[in-house]
Amino acid sequence: MANSDFLLQFQDFENDADLMGSNAGATRITIDDNNSKPQKQRRAAGTALLEDEDGPLESDDTAELLSGQKKSAPFWTFEYYQTFFDVETHQVKDRIVGSVLPWPGKNFVRHYIRNNPDLYGPFWICATLVFAIGISGNISSFLVHHGQPQYKYVPEFRKVTIAATAIYSYAWLVPLALWGFLMWRNSKVSRMVSYSFLEIVCVYGYSLSIYIPAVVLWIIPSEGLRWCSIVLALCLSGSVLMLTFWPAIRDDHPRVVLAVTVTIVTLHVLLAVGCKLLLLPDWPGQVSAS
Repeated sequence: MANSDFLLQFQDFENDADLMGSNAGATRITIDDNNSKPQKQRRAAGTALLEDEDGPLESDDTAELLSGQKKSAPFWTFEYYQTFFDVETHQVKDRIVGSVLPWPGKNFVRHYIRNNPDLYGPFWICATLVFAIGISGNISSFLVHHGQPQYKYVPEFRKVTIAATAIYSYAWLVPLALWGFLMWRNSKVSRMVSYSFLEIVCVYGYSLSIYIPAVVLWIIPSEGLRWCSIVLALCLSGSVLMLTFWPAIRDDHPRVVLAVTVTIVTLHVLLAVGCKLLLLPDWPGQVSAS
């Protein structure tokens, strides 16, 4: 009984390593935690099962995400363009406000777009402007000719087509030409500020947002108010363009700077005035014929 009590008592083995060294032939048993080993085995078994059923795990994608070098999709796929529509609502709102209220010395690309251009805002701003011009043009035409005995209202869908062609061509072809020209000049003149094609598209797209409320005012039967809204929209949106592209051309030859400035302003004026003259009927002093 005394022998059994001795075995049940806790013993303090201070020199465990020396005891094992003195008895090299003794067998040592290590008991692992009862919960950890089965859990490891279950994890290993589950991983092996997933690999057997679904093939190898996506280790390549995980490695790319961890390294920050996720491969981009080819440009002819929808996944490539999907990234340019991934933008937060507050970013779009800030960019619209920045394009409507330009401030001297505040570059639109540097403050709102740099390293994160989007196509969501420019696309929907252009689409909204197209339909606003079409609707305003039809309503204005109806109000101008309303009351004439032979007048019968017919929706003019061609105005939507003309507006869409003009606006989307301006919002894409002009930035493309400007980007190509700036790239060419950048190779000849050092220390020039360079913009990507998408950044230029973003600037032109957001600069058109001020025209949406201006076009809505065209419904009011007042030629003076119409032209005032056009001039105000031209000044605000044109200021955004000049404040943005001036750093990219100011170090160039003076003749080149003048030519680029005149071209940007002229095309901007032609778009606004052309839409007004072609798509909105004149409001003659209450239509003298009637």
